[in-house]
Amino acid sequence: MPFLAYNRPMTSFIRHRSNYSFWLLNAAAYLTWLGILVSALPELEGEPNRTLVLVLFGLFFVGLSVYAFLEERPFLVHLYLLYQLIIAVTISMLVPEKTASGISTFLFILSAQAMLFLPMLPGLALIVVFILVTLGASFFAFDGLHANDFVAILGGYLFFGTFGAGLRQANEARQHSQELLAELQTAHEQLKAYTSQAQQLAVAEERNRLAREMHDALGHRLTVAVVQLEGAQRLIPTNPERSASMIEAMRAQLKQALAELRQTVSALRSPENGSVLPGSLATAVSHLVQTFQEATGLPVHMTLPDELPLLPEAHRLALYRAAQESLTNVQRHANAQQAWLTLEANDEQVTLTVADDGQGFHDEVADGRFGLVGLHERTKQLDGVFALGQAEQGGAQLRLQLPIPHVEAADA
Repeated sequence: MPFLAYNRPMTSFIRHRSNYSFWLLNAAAYLTWLGILVSALPELEGEPNRTLVLVLFGLFFVGLSVYAFLEERPFLVHLYLLYQLIIAVTISMLVPEKTASGISTFLFILSAQAMLFLPMLPGLALIVVFILVTLGASFFAFDGLHANDFVAILGGYLFFGTFGAGLRQANEARQHSQELLAELQTAHEQLKAYTSQAQQLAVAEERNRLAREMHDALGHRLTVAVVQLEGAQRLIPTNPERSASMIEAMRAQLKQALAELRQTVSALRSPENGSVLPGSLATAVSHLVQTFQEATGLPVHMTLPDELPLLPEAHRLALYRAAQESLTNVQRHANAQQAWLTLEANDEQVTLTVADDGQGFHDEVADGRFGLVGLHERTKQLDGVFALGQAEQGGAQLRLQLPIPHVEAADA
């Protein structure tokens, strides 16, 4: 019977073994048509309407062949059912009474087709029409219909209608399953792509983190060492003792840089095993300022709070690196006579401010320095605010504000 079609092109039926039932049901419809035709042929011998009846059988066959292409076209389905109904009723009126009773089988086929391709209510309405047509044709041809025959015919319509509705539900369930499978495959491909992107981003983030740590750990110490070496080179002819003292200070700076590098590498390999900063944040900043003043001779006015709140290691390291980078930039670019470092904190945030009385920031320095880019990245990761501007003393000012998270932290 040609009343099982899926929402796929007809060529796709050949590619899917699960759609063999479509061809079997179509073959059953054609065999039903052929059986009725063969049983009617002997009764048509000598009948004047034999040729017309055979033409009508052929037209019914054509309808069976094109019905599968009417899916998702309810208007054409209604026209098709009307077309087949007229042919079936006409045949039943032209053939002998013995053959006419078998023509109702055609209407059984139409009832299944109506329930398959039409919504429930229109399909049931058409089945009611088929039943009324059958009753009318019986009264016209046989002067009435026996009660047993009526029950049998009614049961046939209900059976074929239920069968068609079941096929429709199975078809919709299959289509839904195929859509879910396609969505699942798409989601799987997207997940693979997202996983690949996440891995690439993780690698890039780790490389940036390593670059920041290497720059921040070595940049400051090496800058101070270069300043010492330049001063010692100038003093060798006139003041060799002072030159030797500066070289010794440079050696101490390089040793400390090497120690910081080892400590940073150790923390990067196993961050849970220890802190990059030795001691508290205030102690580390104080030591940083002291060694900077001794090496460069540039006075730094430092203001620290009496007590700092508990801060996570990432916050402590970001503030320390900001102070380190700021002092390095003051030495290398500011041409300043003195600097100011202030660390403030309350229950909500901690703020580091470093200012100088030098020449301020040039655009190429503010936009292109890798150390400043690294500070900006650190601040963004910690949901803080990083700003560069003009200091009250006339030079440059760096301000870093970090919110204090409400988690347990260590600032020993």
